[in-house]
Amino acid sequence: MPKPMLRQPQAPQTNTILSATQNQQQKQQTQQLDKMKLDRLLRKPRSKQYMDALHRLDAGGHTHNQNKVNEIIDTIRNEFPEVEIHGILLGYVSICYLGKPYEVHTLDMTEQIIEHYKAGQMLPGGMEKARSIAMRGGYDFIEVYVDCCRAISSNGSVSVISC
Repeated sequence: MPKPMLRQPQAPQTNTILSATQNQQQKQQTQQLDKMKLDRLLRKPRSKQYMDALHRLDAGGHTHNQNKVNEIIDTIRNEFPEVEIHGILLGYVSICYLGKPYEVHTLDMTEQIIEHYKAGQMLPGGMEKARSIAMRGGYDFIEVYVDCCRAISSNGSVSVISC
């Protein structure tokens, strides 16, 4: 059998621990860039259509009309078409103007329901952290995320509040 005259180039051998560490570092850098991009996107002022949809939460009657709730949720999704908002946005909290005994109302994005809460009644799903911000006033509503709250002013501007 003839001997090969040229050697076949061999793939360089790498230390699997070293390459796994490099892959992990690259993955972390990508996640950090994605988070920065997401944060930048979520700091943009909100549109008039978005603001109008969320103002309708306090109109009453939406708690029993799932079609109206779905319309509001669709408007929210249209505001952020580049992002899968499910899983990071818990919901919305705002002062309730229906009168006593109600204090705040919420739109729970997980269960897709609007609920009005009395003073002292606990808010579900991590949204309690936004109640005091909403009650303080100065903002139209509070977007409650897994890692922070975003207070939205009447002109659509966004203030990020660590929770």
